[in-house]
Amino acid sequence: MTKRNKIIYWISTIWLALGMLSSGIVQLFKVKSETDFIINMGYPVYFLTILGIWKILGVVTVLIPKFPLLKEWAYAGFFFAMSGAVFSHIAVGNSMKEIFPPLLLLMLTVVSWYFRPADRKIISVNQ
Repeated sequence: MTKRNKIIYWISTIWLALGMLSSGIVQLFKVKSETDFIINMGYPVYFLTILGIWKILGVVTVLIPKFPLLKEWAYAGFFFAMSGAVFSHIAVGNSMKEIFPPLLLLMLTVVSWYFRPADRKIISVNQ
């Protein structure tokens, strides 16, 4: 892995982890603005607890060494959660101001996943 790729990986992964951790904590504690926001989008409030817990667990999984299969699941979960958030915002007609944060986290998820080091990838049996 080149030094450039390592730098890209760690910068995107740290920003991804910070974004997911902060939004997960806000969702887990059901901050009023977040609760109002999710109700306006048509989701039940308990959805915040589910998202918050899974985001925090995903951050831990992505940052700890080893467990490449679990990392794949965490990245997939981040991808589905953030792409779902983007499309939910679009569906209810939210402005770009509301769409940008999950879109940024979606892009960081893809970049972090793409540039992850070999020891954080699943090794194919067919290679």
